[in-house]
Amino acid sequence: MRAAAAAPASTELRPAREMSGELAVPADKSIAHRALILGALAEGRSTIVVRHPGEDVLSTLAALRALGVRAEAAGDEPTTGHEPTSGEPLPPTSVRIDGLGQAGHAGRLGGGQADCGNSGTTMRLLMGALAGGAGEVVLTGDASLSRRPMERVAEPLRRMGAEVATTDGRPPVTILGRRPLAGVNHELSVASAQVLGALVLAALAADGRTAITVPGPTRDHTERMLSAMGVPLSRSGRPRGASVTTVDGPSVPRPMRMTVPGDFSSAAAWVVAAAIHPAASVRLANVGLNPTRVALLDALREMGAGIEATVETEQAGEPIGTISVSSRGGPLRALRVGPELVPALIDELPLLAVAMAAAEGTSEVRGAQELRVKESDRIAAVAAALTAVGANVEELPDGWRIRRGRPREATIATRGDHRLAISLAVAAWAGVAAGVRLDDPACVAVSYPTFWRDAQRLGLGGPA
Repeated sequence: MRAAAAAPASTELRPAREMSGELAVPADKSIAHRALILGALAEGRSTIVVRHPGEDVLSTLAALRALGVRAEAAGDEPTTGHEPTSGEPLPPTSVRIDGLGQAGHAGRLGGGQADCGNSGTTMRLLMGALAGGAGEVVLTGDASLSRRPMERVAEPLRRMGAEVATTDGRPPVTILGRRPLAGVNHELSVASAQVLGALVLAALAADGRTAITVPGPTRDHTERMLSAMGVPLSRSGRPRGASVTTVDGPSVPRPMRMTVPGDFSSAAAWVVAAAIHPAASVRLANVGLNPTRVALLDALREMGAGIEATVETEQAGEPIGTISVSSRGGPLRALRVGPELVPALIDELPLLAVAMAAAEGTSEVRGAQELRVKESDRIAAVAAALTAVGANVEELPDGWRIRRGRPREATIATRGDHRLAISLAVAAWAGVAAGVRLDDPACVAVSYPTFWRDAQRLGLGGPA
């Protein structure tokens, strides 16, 4: 069931004359996943407030319940004009979780089977959390998730003594929880926040110190949250370079109260749209501004976009503030993104490709082969979609080479990928395309259930 998002009746998207207004985007799903899982591992009751959770976050909540975690969710008003049918639950916004931690040890999640839906983050983080669990668990997912690689998490967990089996390297994944795990030194070959987060969660059930060296920049939500929950943890290194995270185990997190900030990746849609639209002024409030997440702002500024971001408060170590974007009066400049910048931009690269298709000159992304194993092969999907709407795109093994073309109309197969659908909607509204028809506009609910309603609020039109 898609989270509070009725399938739109129309998919015709056209260039907008102007876009303006203020929005509060849904809660950050990267932070929400971690907050819910850490609440389950804590000793005591945590309260996590999640504004308009998408399907991925609901998958984490459902998986935790399937594993024996008591999590009570208070409902909110429907996030679109869709009224729920009889018996259909409203999307939770305030979740009270009774953590399973006790006697100095993080909670041991029970056995059984848990469906992770479309969420790779849910599955990979739970692999780490379950490694020190209390029974055998089988993690499953939908057809898309079942094609995604899981050995990158399973192999380092085995080095800690965990019993983890994948299916030819992919889901379903079977974990036989055991304790104690061993604290070891990990040196990851790929900078991945999901792998790092899984190992940090496993370290809570390990004897001794676990040290994880990551070769490039990654999100640090897990570390910030655990530090706020009293876990002995440190992270050293450069913001754009290698880092080392250490955790002393075994350890149990304290419970917390947290209101999850707005999702930067959701805000990114409006940031890119306003940056390339000729008549735009957009303000986005209460957005998470974690330094490991906002590389898109730097990239767009380098292209010449007029963007202001101001930190105003903090929750569980996460900086929160406002982003304002206004039209600059002319096309953006071309940009080259190398492998060193890709990890910090990975979720926003499809949107950045749209900005590149609106810029003067030839832009390039290299070192982004990770995009080929997302919800779709995003390198191929983005290249095909932007070519269809008139941009000049050369698909590369690890990225794209893009320059402006002549906008035209096209019907886009979203491949069930929420980020592709959102990016092509932005391309239509901002004039990169002359018109776009999406075959599955409702797929945006995976991450952004209020996307179409928010588009209407900015005067962009779209599916009815």
